[in-house]
Amino acid sequence: MDPTLLVESRAPAAVLRRDRVFRRALVGADVLSGLLVVGLDIRVFGALGPGMTGLALLPLIVLINTASGLYKRDELLLRKSTLEEGPALFRAATLTTVVAFLLESAVLATPIGARLFAVTWLGLSVLMIACRVAARAIARGITPSERCLLVGDVAVAARLGAKLGASPNVKASLVGRLAQESKPESVGSGLLGTLDDLPRVVAEHDVHRVIVAGDAGSHQRVLEAIQRAKALGTRVSVLPRMFEVVGSSVAFDYLDGLTIFGVRRFGLSRASRRVKRAFDVVGSGLGLVVLAPFMAVIGVVIKLTSPGPVLFRQTRVGRDGHTFEMLKYRSMYEGADARKRELLPRNEADGLFKIADDPRITRVGRFLRRTSLDELPQLFNVFRGQMSLVGPRPLVIDEDRRVEGWYRRRLYLTPGMTGDWQVFGAARIPLREMVTIDYLYVSNWSLWADIKILLRTIPCVVGRRGQ
Repeated sequence: MDPTLLVESRAPAAVLRRDRVFRRALVGADVLSGLLVVGLDIRVFGALGPGMTGLALLPLIVLINTASGLYKRDELLLRKSTLEEGPALFRAATLTTVVAFLLESAVLATPIGARLFAVTWLGLSVLMIACRVAARAIARGITPSERCLLVGDVAVAARLGAKLGASPNVKASLVGRLAQESKPESVGSGLLGTLDDLPRVVAEHDVHRVIVAGDAGSHQRVLEAIQRAKALGTRVSVLPRMFEVVGSSVAFDYLDGLTIFGVRRFGLSRASRRVKRAFDVVGSGLGLVVLAPFMAVIGVVIKLTSPGPVLFRQTRVGRDGHTFEMLKYRSMYEGADARKRELLPRNEADGLFKIADDPRITRVGRFLRRTSLDELPQLFNVFRGQMSLVGPRPLVIDEDRRVEGWYRRRLYLTPGMTGDWQVFGAARIPLREMVTIDYLYVSNWSLWADIKILLRTIPCVVGRRGQ
């Protein structure tokens, strides 16, 4: 390999400006969260709240978050999402609160009370996340789109281009691709040359980030692509397809310079299952109690506006392949299933049955579907244990028969009211890709992952992106 490739150049000015905007926005968000917490403490506790040393929170937040890498993280990522760093922010909030109150207690005759400590920690944990979400949204709005170049084949380019255009937390575009090998290839589909043309293409197309498909060529060529891109000063990302099989939940094992991936056991342990079930029972129980009057009103409106039952029952495939009756508010006229065959030519989804202007839907049902209110009765399914708040998408029997091979391991978990399939857009994702998403959800499950999906479902439903 050319020794000059080992020397990394300074990043282009546009890349440095973007990184600077995001970094300053995050610092400002953290300082603002500290100020809000101090103000909250003074408001709640008055003279018993933090004194002047409470302002130690402000530099401590920045110092601890810097040491945790929370200001450099966005430089590495295309998808700049605050929820992904939630656990790190909770740890930083805990450490910041502990150190700040140790300093505070050192100058006071009496120690700080537990209530003040708890309010400060909880406020800082919540406000840091909220302020960072707003800061990233502002930074994304005022910075230009990140220009990406793929080193890989046409199939990967098509998938990557679609993902970049669909994700709400990504502001990036694919300017083209390079072939890793020098063999002849079709000039279509955005092909700009081969890996040897990388310096020219980066300069001509103002490339900010080079994405290397990790299994699209030999190990040596992949390494060379990464080194060439780093030598040009661009940001570099690697797209390893193997994680579609093993998931991202792996342990890195370093054996005297040799990196080995330790792949965790597929699925949930018995303890994790109990945690997930307890989360479902509490969540669905609270939901049913709080929403009971509202759900009763919806039922009355359905009954008064069209003949037929209030609830629609449909057989779906659940955990371990067992079927169950999934509940929804009826949103179609009676006899809708009998018309499905005649509407098949109008189907707009790959592997699923979806029609944008389905004539079988009632006027009330159209509103319920747009707002996802027709899904509320599934809280009963969750409480019974037939469904989970978050999980793989429950498929009808005909759709489930099309899922084959190791993808059927998606049935290892109880299907959910929502999941990544809902957040990404249930109507836009082909069946083959949906079952891959479900499989990865099962292989990478954590309680925090469920909480993140529930939080992301809210703007998805409000923005009607899941329909």
